[in-house]
Amino acid sequence: MGKLLSIIIPCFNEEESVGPFYDEIVKLDSFFKEKELEIELIYIDDGSKDRTLINVKELRKKDERIHAISFSRNFGKEAGIYAGLQKAKGDYAVLMDVDLQDPPGLLPEMFSHIEAGYDSVATRRVDRKGEPPIRSFFARTFYKLMHKISKTDIVDGARDYRLMTRQVVDSILSMTEYNRFTKGIFGWVGYETKWIEFENVERTRGETKWSFWKLFLYSLDGIMAFSTAPLAIASFMGLFFCVTAFLFILFIIIRKCIMGDPVSGWASTACIILTVGGTQLFSLGIMGEYLAKMYMEVKKRPIYLVKEEL
Repeated sequence: MGKLLSIIIPCFNEEESVGPFYDEIVKLDSFFKEKELEIELIYIDDGSKDRTLINVKELRKKDERIHAISFSRNFGKEAGIYAGLQKAKGDYAVLMDVDLQDPPGLLPEMFSHIEAGYDSVATRRVDRKGEPPIRSFFARTFYKLMHKISKTDIVDGARDYRLMTRQVVDSILSMTEYNRFTKGIFGWVGYETKWIEFENVERTRGETKWSFWKLFLYSLDGIMAFSTAPLAIASFMGLFFCVTAFLFILFIIIRKCIMGDPVSGWASTACIILTVGGTQLFSLGIMGEYLAKMYMEVKKRPIYLVKEEL
């Protein structure tokens, strides 16, 4: 009896991409047959407002290998990935974007590395063709920063497109945290991973749901989920200003004793107060973000809610 491969496809308003993605997977049926692999396609409808779920239901009528989970609202891609991994029954599981920016044609090569003994096979883009320059700049800056402030290995250009053994999937599922950053979780669980590089593929249908602001907030989630460096920075800034203030006090006392001249200049005083006050608020903001994450964790709310399941 062959083994089962679970293909997990998170979707949010992707009515135009559901069918073409399925067609590309069907082209690999001969490969699946050769390797004696059964497959299941798990579409995760993340609260779509278009015909995404309807199109998945239409596909299911002609292919019983298709399954779907529809959320009660939009919970985000991280929740979609977690739901898909929970639903997956396969000996192997692969995460793929429905917009075909994760080329299904790489699956045979990825599976060959699993057969060679790797626990997971991950993909990364070697370029950012078609992406706005400012977005590429901040993305590269984020990865460089994470390398310096986090012990978790997060690879520049890494995609969520990843083929994993059951053991890796179960390890990821054991991390039940509410604030999820999957790229960091992949690195944290470890295991022997083979990296495959490919050139960026632009989506041919629909528009990306990731605005610059959403990516910025997502990067902050990643920093706070896998590094406490911002808290250390806030502490160092507090120490720096304490030492600076002490030195200024000494300077004022010495100047008064030697020159008998009172300190003058309201402008410099105002600048110092604003600088120190701004730094204090910035430090409080950092601590507040960490406390907010802790607050959401201790509530123990479910990561997602299912409205319909096929």
